[in-house]
Order: sequence, then C-alpha cells, then structure tokens
Amino acid sequence: MHKQFPTRSLPASAGSMNAQNAAAGLRARDMLSTLRNLAFQGVRQPVHSARHVLALGGQLGRVLLGDTPYKVNPKDLRFADPTWQLNPFYRRSLQAYLAWQNQLGSWIDESDLGADDRSRARFIVGLLGDALSPSNTLLNPVALKELFNSGGNSLVKGLSHLFDDLLHNDGLPRQVNKRAFEVGRSLAATPGAVVFRNELLELIQYKPMSEKQYARPLLIVPPQINKYYIFDLSSDKSFVQYALKNGLQTFIVSWRNPDARHREWGLSSYVQALEEAVDVCRAITASKEVNLMGACAGGLTIAALQGHLQAKRQLRKVASATYMVSLLDSQIDSPAMLFADEKTLEAAKRRSYQQGVLDGRDMARVFAWMRPNDLIWNYWINNYLLGKQPPAFDILYWNNDNTRLPAALHGDLIDFFKHNPLLRAGGLEICGTPVDLQKVTVDSFNVAGINDHITPWDAVYRSALLIGGNKRFILSNSGHIQSILNPPGNPKANYLESGKLSSDPRAWYHDAQKHDGSWWPQWLSWVQEHAGEQRDSLLALGSVDYPAQEAAPGTYVHVR
Repeated sequence: MHKQFPTRSLPASAGSMNAQNAAAGLRARDMLSTLRNLAFQGVRQPVHSARHVLALGGQLGRVLLGDTPYKVNPKDLRFADPTWQLNPFYRRSLQAYLAWQNQLGSWIDESDLGADDRSRARFIVGLLGDALSPSNTLLNPVALKELFNSGGNSLVKGLSHLFDDLLHNDGLPRQVNKRAFEVGRSLAATPGAVVFRNELLELIQYKPMSEKQYARPLLIVPPQINKYYIFDLSSDKSFVQYALKNGLQTFIVSWRNPDARHREWGLSSYVQALEEAVDVCRAITASKEVNLMGACAGGLTIAALQGHLQAKRQLRKVASATYMVSLLDSQIDSPAMLFADEKTLEAAKRRSYQQGVLDGRDMARVFAWMRPNDLIWNYWINNYLLGKQPPAFDILYWNNDNTRLPAALHGDLIDFFKHNPLLRAGGLEICGTPVDLQKVTVDSFNVAGINDHITPWDAVYRSALLIGGNKRFILSNSGHIQSILNPPGNPKANYLESGKLSSDPRAWYHDAQKHDGSWWPQWLSWVQEHAGEQRDSLLALGSVDYPAQEAAPGTYVHVR
C-alpha cells in the first residue's frame, strides 16, 4: 500500500534548467531541430492541428468581445502595472497572449509526440513564449509612460545601452552596474591576510572578531565556478563575519581563475591543492582537525577530499563537514538535458579542451536562460525600454564577476553528471584512490533551497543520504544563493527540518516541521559542538612556517 502525503503539497520545480545544463551547454542546432520537428508535427497531424487552431480562434473571439478567461499569476511582475487590466486594448492583448500560450501547450500535450519530444517542445515553446511576451515591446505601458515623461530620452538611452551590450556583453542585457562596487573595499572587505598560496588557490585567514575562539578552525571552500567573496559581501550579509563574531577561527579558499595554460587541472588537482590548504590550517592553528564547509561545486570537492582521506586512513583530519546546495547525487530530471546526447557532451568537452578553458560567460548565458524572465527580459525592459541603468546589487555583481573552468575539470563535471559515480563505492577515483562516501563517517550539516533552480532540493537531499556519519538536513525557503546568504533578522526567512531522514525526499518533506528565521544559528550551534575548546584569540595571523602575506582579498580574486 502506498503511503499518502496529505499534509503539504510538494513544491513545484524551480526551473527547467540546472547545473547539468551549465556544464553541458545547449547547442543552437539541437534547439532548431526541435523547432523543425514541431513544424513537421503540424503537417503530420493536420486534423489535430486544425482543431487547436479553431479552438484558439474561438478563444480569441471571446477575448475580443471583452471576456477574460485567463487569470494572470499575481507573482508575474511583467504584468503588474494596472494598465494591463484596466485598459481595454492592453487587457485584450494580454488575454490573447495567454490564450495563445495555453492553446500551444495543449497542442503539444495532446499530440502523438513521444514523452521526450513533448518535454523538449514544451521547453522550447516556453522560451519562445517568454521572448514574445507583449511586455517586451515598446508598447509596454510602463515603457510608454517613461517615454513621455522623459521626452523621448528613455528611448535614446535604451538604444545606447543596447548598442553597448551588443558590443561588450555578448548581446545580453547587463544585470548590474559594475561601477557601484569594488572588491576589497565595498565587497570582500573583512580584515585578513593570505597565509598560503599554491598554483590553484590562495588560503586567506581572517582576523578574529571575538575575545575567545574555538580551537578547531573552519575552512570555507567556495565553488570553482565563481569568486570566493559570496561568503563576504557587505557586512550585514557576510557569512565570514558571522562566523568570526561567534568565535570561529575562519579560513577561506580563493581559487585561481585559470587560463589555457591550466587545461589539465581536473578534480583531482583541486582536491590535492585543497588537502594542502587543510594541512596549513591545522599547522597554523595547532589543531589536529578542521571543520570543512563547501558550497555547490565546493561541496563536491570537499566530499571528494574526504573520500580520498578516508582511503588513505587520514579522515581524522576532518571534524565535520557542511554542504551548502551541493550535488553528490547528480541525477536531475530536466527537459533541457534531453538535448544533451552523447555527441553533445563529447562536443562540449572537446570545445573546452581546444580552448583550454570553459569561459565563465558561456556558463553565465546558460544560467540566465534558466530563468529568462528574471535574468534576461526583466533587464531588457529596464535597460532598453525604460533606458535605466541596472541596479547596484552586490549579489548580482558577484554573479557577473565571471571565472573560467579548466578543460579537465569541465570534463570531470560532465562525466559526473553523465555517470553519477558517487552512487557506487569506487565509482569515482581521486588522486589514484577510490572514493566510498558511505565510509566517510564525518558528521555533516546539509542545506538546500526549496526554490533552487541550479541544484534542486530533492537532489541535494539524496546527496546527503550518500554520506556516512550523523547527518542533518535543512531546507531553506530560498533559491540557490539566498539559501547561503540567509543572515538572522530576515522576517521572511524560514526553513524545514525533520529529525528523521527517510529514503524518500517526499516523505521527509511532508514530515518536516517549519521553523521561522534563518538556519545560520542552527548551524552555528552544531558547528560549535564540533569546534573544540575555547581559548583567547590570537590577533597575529599565520605562523612562522606560514607567515601572513598580502592583505585579504589577495591576488587571485582580481585575476580576470
């Protein structure tokens, strides 16, 4: 008998694209092929197509007579201006657009296309529908009001922004005013120093912000895909400062931005470099153990490191591990991944190896198309139709501070998503040693985001189950980045947690209890239990063997 889950409805998927798509990419030829198949489908099923055309005609007739059969999602800010509802012309144009989208979706769903072809078609039609929204034209009432209020100046500025983006931003609208921030001053400004550097990373140690500190240090490992300072934005959002103010000796890894010379750096290279950083943390703090924290691909890296250490019988170096929005189980259902066949994956690996790196701008484009209304068309309207500068937003500044991936690591990530190796003992080999996560018995704290479109929460949940040891799993009511930047004091913050981790994420979700507030204090209490004794803080950074070098944020963070 199947278990029933009546208490809470499961959250909808946050998006049709995710981390797999960023690694594999999307080829225009695959998307054009799907459009051709859709066109041929209309010819192959003429009666079916005619029936839906007639149905659309009937709906448009109702719309012209003033009927409003479709309700706008109140969360859809594209049509928030009251003109869309109050003005007869705009109300009819909006209803016609919604009728077209609805009928096209029904045509696909009721066709004789296979399940995979229907998923591909819905994905492509969704992108086209967003692009052809009436809000993206100069007839947008908000744009028309700005045009008249500015005496036409908004149009001139908008065209200037469009021309500049075509030349300097790969044709996509800018998401942030990059002149509003400076790394080392307004961002990544917490006092500290580089205490170790190897070819792949700089290790930054921060000055204490409390009279006493715990003996075991915290080492934060960011993803290789972005700069490290997502953990050290403005002071009210800085995870680094939160840890320091609560007595944690805090270190962070700043990955080098690779170029074509570093094409051979793979996951094993990063694990080996991280192992050096762990040993430096232990030496500077005179602690036998460290507490690890990894986010996104950084979580995969610390898991691989622990598997490597376990195989060498050196897992005692790690006291605990925190995984933020991290995938270890890479099985994700995504319509966009239906475009990624063997040829597509091999072509992606070949392109990056020929170039030496996967350019961060290529990944940024894929991430933008994960949420086109939020990350593309929103800025299309703001920058071009309204002629305004994009906002000064620190998270978006960081998100646009692109890095590259070396070809070997890019290939490793593609193989990771293709083969899902961590499900099997020895399925992944790191630095010549097989990884078995069930033998990694380090206590772990796992965080996912319910609205995460990059690493979906149920996949993060399944990832937590792969690890041995005692586990905690928390589901934040946020997206990918906001799940990390979740400081106390946010009145909208809450999270779900259950004391029992079942094998089915659906069962866990319906049994979990809701808690108001940030998860940071929960994590703090947990990590302090793994941080050893408290002692007086030492203001000096580094040690005799690893002296402090240049001040934070160091050198690697500035490499373009």
